[in-house]
Amino acid sequence: MTRVQALSVAQWRFMLADTAEAWAKSFDDSEWRLVDVPHDWSVEQEFSPECSSGTGYLPGGVGWYRAHVSISALGLGADGRVTLVFGGVYKNADVWVNGYHLGGRPNGHLPFSFDLTEIISYSPDDELVISVRVDRTEIADSRWYNGSGITRAVRIEVREPVDVAPRSTAFTVVEADDESALVRIVHSVASHLATDAEVHLQYQLRSLSTDAVHEFDRTLRVGADEAAEVVVEQRIPQPELWSDSDPRLYRLTTTLRWSTADREGRGESSEVVGIRVISFDPDRGFFVNGEPRTLKGVCLHEDAGCLGVAVPAQVWLRRLLALKEIGCNAVRMAHNVHDETLYALCDALGLFVIDEAFDEWESPKNKWWQGHNVYPPKHEGYATHFPDWYERDLRDMIAANRNHPSIIAWSIGNEIDYPNDPYASPLFEEMTGNNDANKPAQERIYDPSRPDVRRLTTIARRLGRIVREADPTRPVTLAAAFPELSSRTGLLDDLDLVGYNYKEHLYQDDHLRFPGKPLIGSENGHGYAQWRAVADNDFISGQFLWTGVDYLGEARGWPVHGSGAGLLTLAGFAKHEAQLRRSWWSDEPTAHLVLRPATTGETSFWSHPVSRHRPADAAELEVLAFAGGGTPRLTVDGAETPLEFDGVGGYWRAVLPASDAVIALEVQDGDRVVARDELRPAGAPAGLDAVVWAVPDTAARRCRAAGIDIDDVVQIECALRDTGGQHAMGEADVTVAVDGGTLLGVENGDLADVTAYALPWRRTFGGRLIAYVRPGASRVQLGAGTVPPVTVQL
Repeated sequence: MTRVQALSVAQWRFMLADTAEAWAKSFDDSEWRLVDVPHDWSVEQEFSPECSSGTGYLPGGVGWYRAHVSISALGLGADGRVTLVFGGVYKNADVWVNGYHLGGRPNGHLPFSFDLTEIISYSPDDELVISVRVDRTEIADSRWYNGSGITRAVRIEVREPVDVAPRSTAFTVVEADDESALVRIVHSVASHLATDAEVHLQYQLRSLSTDAVHEFDRTLRVGADEAAEVVVEQRIPQPELWSDSDPRLYRLTTTLRWSTADREGRGESSEVVGIRVISFDPDRGFFVNGEPRTLKGVCLHEDAGCLGVAVPAQVWLRRLLALKEIGCNAVRMAHNVHDETLYALCDALGLFVIDEAFDEWESPKNKWWQGHNVYPPKHEGYATHFPDWYERDLRDMIAANRNHPSIIAWSIGNEIDYPNDPYASPLFEEMTGNNDANKPAQERIYDPSRPDVRRLTTIARRLGRIVREADPTRPVTLAAAFPELSSRTGLLDDLDLVGYNYKEHLYQDDHLRFPGKPLIGSENGHGYAQWRAVADNDFISGQFLWTGVDYLGEARGWPVHGSGAGLLTLAGFAKHEAQLRRSWWSDEPTAHLVLRPATTGETSFWSHPVSRHRPADAAELEVLAFAGGGTPRLTVDGAETPLEFDGVGGYWRAVLPASDAVIALEVQDGDRVVARDELRPAGAPAGLDAVVWAVPDTAARRCRAAGIDIDDVVQIECALRDTGGQHAMGEADVTVAVDGGTLLGVENGDLADVTAYALPWRRTFGGRLIAYVRPGASRVQLGAGTVPPVTVQL
């Protein structure tokens, strides 16, 4: 039977230095630091203005990891196969096992593996020593933070000599409705035996929601040391269909029994799949299982602030549930392959996914390292490796993720056609929209010495062919920055789904220009007009906001070390922007109030900060009411006050004299109040709430059924309260001490706070922060200055 052994925490030692001879089996690593893998060393260091603004002002370097594994503990049988699998190493990984150099992988976002069977056979003892060198000396290698190190899980797989080849299974749905589904399973059965083998495959498709089980089988003969492709089509009666509203999943288990003239054996593999059909219609938008859906999506980068990119599953679960509560039903993986756990969570929770392969192709984009658009840029990054690796990287992305029902499209690139970054065209002067007008003049004009933008069309066709060969069931898309140009150079011609970034003003005309092309907002701003461009046009399948969560990197300048474009902060708390979005997106009633000083002239939600607290020294207050699902009613100390709708901002508003009155918003459906919010004057901090975030029952059941480890972290949400129990006005330094366990980090969401993440304290931001603790601790003690300390029993 195939078994998977994960390398344990104690098996990894780490040194942040380019240590000579660390590849050798006999090298003495006893003084190295023990670390947990996944591990991100950059986030453990101090912020520095000497580092790159684009990657969050955090350092890189060269690091070494070593693991010691008992060979006998693997339980390797006769002719068994052993594979070492890395989920992702950022970046430029080189791997040695017992001193043998196996190779490496430049791309830091993709899984890769090595067969260890022969090397183990040469071992003089029981010890298997794995050495990994990670080269992250290029710290201006991206436009956002990617971390450094073995940032994803590592495991050892032990397999029978005849088994389903790793990552060879493709589960697709040919057709499906409520009555019946036709599914196709394609995979490779590989034999490492010296003689032919008779192989019997028993398939079991078991629902993760009910007791439904579907079983079927096939028999084939596999030649000695050969592989045979198996194609199975099976009709499934009354299938449980996967969708965003009801994400039903199945576990596909393949049991393989083989025999030769003198031997027999058994292997087993399984993965989680879903039955669903999707389509993009040029006139009517997106459909799942024949039902129309508007994609209410967000773009996501991988980091979680103080945790870097080594993010526990439960942290992502908390974030995704917060986004779903807003009304989000889709995610765009920007701009690279993400960790396998995030896709599994999207499957389990019901979130549509656009998976994206590249942010640049053969020529590098500008990498800002002194602040956004501060010249000169640097040009490190993936473009160095693209010519040699693009096909393998693209095929590996699809092989790793194609069985996720959540994935609805493959994106071959993000903003590859950005003007002069680096491709150029004499047509640039005719283009509309954002061309970064604050750049130097010479950067905004046509330069014939730059690469010609027409080259992109050739590459796009090549990438599209690879995607369709690897998975013909999903559309090929691309996020275009300048479709005005790209629609004339042929870049968009080969796409099945055309993505526009920030080009809503082109939707109507381009729908008429390209009546056969489905359109989607692949990256969008947060404004009401951008949302109405989707809501008012059936032919636009949806939008993906930039972004769902704040992220490290792409910073404007020191000390700000991240982007504040998210609906959620780095700490995973919903912003006021999220509540406004909820009033547009959610099917549930919404009521949310914010305040700011009343001003004359034109104002917008985005141009003047808002707060739940009353501004000091303001003669008048402007009340903004975010209301959805009914008719809003505003009262001040119980007396109704008129509201007017702001058609530009997408919210209701009123101007009131400044006072300590109770301001309340009720949303009514007929005579029934379906949502309510109120604001009372807040006082200084008097206490600290510290609550362990609990996974909701339905989400926990779905995740555990899908085999996702959601017990991998304890998340403690902290909030300052006044004497009345409301969110207090003011901040405090919170110190976190863990008894019998490990503090993973403290995050407040303040992008200008450059306190080192390795420290066990942080100042609250908006009166809140979150502490992450490794499971196994007995209690956590939190102190907050003059506020009484709090003890959380775990």
